[in-house]
Amino acid sequence: MKIIGITGKSGCGKSTFASLLSQKLNCQHIDIDKIGHQAILQPEIITALCDEFGNQILNDDGSINRKKLGAIVFVNKDKMKILEDLTYGYMQKCLDNILSQNNECIVLEYILLPRTKYWNMCDSKVLVKSDDVQRKNKVIERDHISPEYFDKRDSASIDYSPFNFDYIYENDYQQESMNKMFDKISEQYIGDDER
Repeated sequence: MKIIGITGKSGCGKSTFASLLSQKLNCQHIDIDKIGHQAILQPEIITALCDEFGNQILNDDGSINRKKLGAIVFVNKDKMKILEDLTYGYMQKCLDNILSQNNECIVLEYILLPRTKYWNMCDSKVLVKSDDVQRKNKVIERDHISPEYFDKRDSASIDYSPFNFDYIYENDYQQESMNKMFDKISEQYIGDDER
């Protein structure tokens, strides 16, 4: 099995990049963040989160309010670590199950991918970058958050060293440049005659 790891900061365009790349390679795209969203729906994890952070993180229906939880963890790295520890076991179990059923190629996408065991399993590592102002404006509009909340969330993110990547894609939101990067990556996985 070949794994292509895609990472980058929030709003850089990594989800679009990963989705389109998986279409080009005709392979599965896994957004690990979506597995994380499933994790905080699990009753035992909700209970554990409330034990750590209090019931103020709940919506009226008893589900986790992600913005309220984020307001707590994004300003404190120790609390962010607690959140990661409480959810990661579920996420890893789900992901291991998915990977065990695939023997071809997977595009794996996650903002925190370099912090996981899956990072060293990646055959190719791709960093997606974009202009910080564009990125911020995109996330504020997409997630309906304030600039202040974005700054808190972004500061709790991860810093990437360019030396850890096989490819760095500077996202200019142009299909032509994206296609050129897809072609470079695809050469490892499909022959020229199949493209």
